[in-house]
Amino acid sequence: MVYKYDFLIIGAGIAGMSYALKIARAHKGKICIICKTSFEEANTSFAQGGVASVTNMEVDNFEKHVHDTIVAGDYISDPKAVKQVVTKAPSQIKELVDWGTHFDKMQDGRYDLHREGGHSEFRILHHADDTGAEIQRALMAAVRANPDIDVKENHFAVEIITQHHLGARVTRRTPYIYCYGAYVLNPDTQKVDTYLSKVTVMCTGGCGAVYKTTTNPVIATGDGEAMVYRAKGTVKDMEFVQFHPTSLYHPGETHPAFLITEAMRGYGGILKLPNGETFMEKYDKRLSLAPRDIVARAIDKEMKIHGIDHVYLDVTHKNAEQTKMHFPNIYAKCMNIGIDITKDMIPVRPAAHYMCGGIKVDLNGCSSIARLYALGECSCTGLHGGNRLASNSLIEAVVYANAAAEHSIEHVDEYDFNDQVPEWNDEGTLTNEEKVLITQSTKEVGEIMSNYVGIVRSDLRLQRAWDRLDLLYEETECLFKRVKISKELCELRNMINTGYLITRMAIERKESRGLHYTVDYPVHAYDKKTV
Repeated sequence: MVYKYDFLIIGAGIAGMSYALKIARAHKGKICIICKTSFEEANTSFAQGGVASVTNMEVDNFEKHVHDTIVAGDYISDPKAVKQVVTKAPSQIKELVDWGTHFDKMQDGRYDLHREGGHSEFRILHHADDTGAEIQRALMAAVRANPDIDVKENHFAVEIITQHHLGARVTRRTPYIYCYGAYVLNPDTQKVDTYLSKVTVMCTGGCGAVYKTTTNPVIATGDGEAMVYRAKGTVKDMEFVQFHPTSLYHPGETHPAFLITEAMRGYGGILKLPNGETFMEKYDKRLSLAPRDIVARAIDKEMKIHGIDHVYLDVTHKNAEQTKMHFPNIYAKCMNIGIDITKDMIPVRPAAHYMCGGIKVDLNGCSSIARLYALGECSCTGLHGGNRLASNSLIEAVVYANAAAEHSIEHVDEYDFNDQVPEWNDEGTLTNEEKVLITQSTKEVGEIMSNYVGIVRSDLRLQRAWDRLDLLYEETECLFKRVKISKELCELRNMINTGYLITRMAIERKESRGLHYTVDYPVHAYDKKTV
């Protein structure tokens, strides 16, 4: 089957849905959202903490938010990207509210702002401790109520279409690569359909599932980065994988691991060893409120020093009723496994959480491939630099969705559908009777990445990961050419590609910087500047 849409959006989180709603408002053509599972399972739904935006102008300002972002990013954030997100944030918060998002307020009507690690002021808007789920709820309702937006749930984008599929030779030196849409697997027919588009937008979320332990849903397999890289697009800063310092330690529950939001440390939570001793004073003067890269490495080191599987986050000194009011979902989750957070310390350990790199884009969200935009976690805007400041991700997604919408609305009439694109050809392929191969290889990717490309790295570990991934790549590509397409096989292929990109860029960075820490280059090879 061949479908035609003016705007094809791959991914249904905050970036994809807010972009779709902005385009629909302009009435510039047919819109389709491709969602690999259901709406509810997007990465956005798993975000607990909140959305960063300068709101209380009496004590906060844009300059402070810019400064905090660049410091957290280890001084390699793009200043233009930082300024764009910070200054546009308040207007995009208003739009989220207009779409039906509810942020918690105090009795006097002002927003109840939280503070998180790396922030110098209270500027985190939130909805209890399930802000992402609240935003996802509001956007889903708005999208479903809009007759101009088609939603294809449980459809899987296999590849983006470029002139390569028309027989042209495309390399990384090809000056102009064009995106004409995507090949998409239909779950009902198990056939790959052709979706032609004038504009394609990649909003596929993160890639935490390439690690054994992650706070991301199992669908976060790096699909967008892998598809664009295979299409010879530019991917950047993949070595900067953020490990959230505090996922709930509950053996057997690692994929996803339950997130203990950063806001709990902003609320007054203190990191401690099993014997009750604090340890963050050894690593940073900001103690438990230091940026995530510092806290994650500190916890990792303490776990290794003491031979323990986790440390603890203690909020037992806080008012019990206030704790339950601010963190109802965390309270309920912990009670479900026998931990009363008002009386017991919470066992926590780091887990893969967020990709700061991704598909390189400009200030309009345009990738290096013409007619292809990338938004949200799969993109690399330059905002995060070497490490994302807490709660900057959701606001980045809506700010860049707005920029991309304005840019694509202005240019969409310049494009036509390419009717020369051939349909997907799987003639001669076989039904895959060896699904155990996919399952086992998927487990291997997680083990490789967690053991060799984790919080602390070395040249030897990275080379070992490279070698193991290379073998998996050859095996999986051989299987991909022999058997009929399946979602599981495509996800494995994307995970291997993404793991390769993380490993390769980690090998290439000959310094410890931000989230990339290697024992072979433990000291910064640069002088930090004041910002």
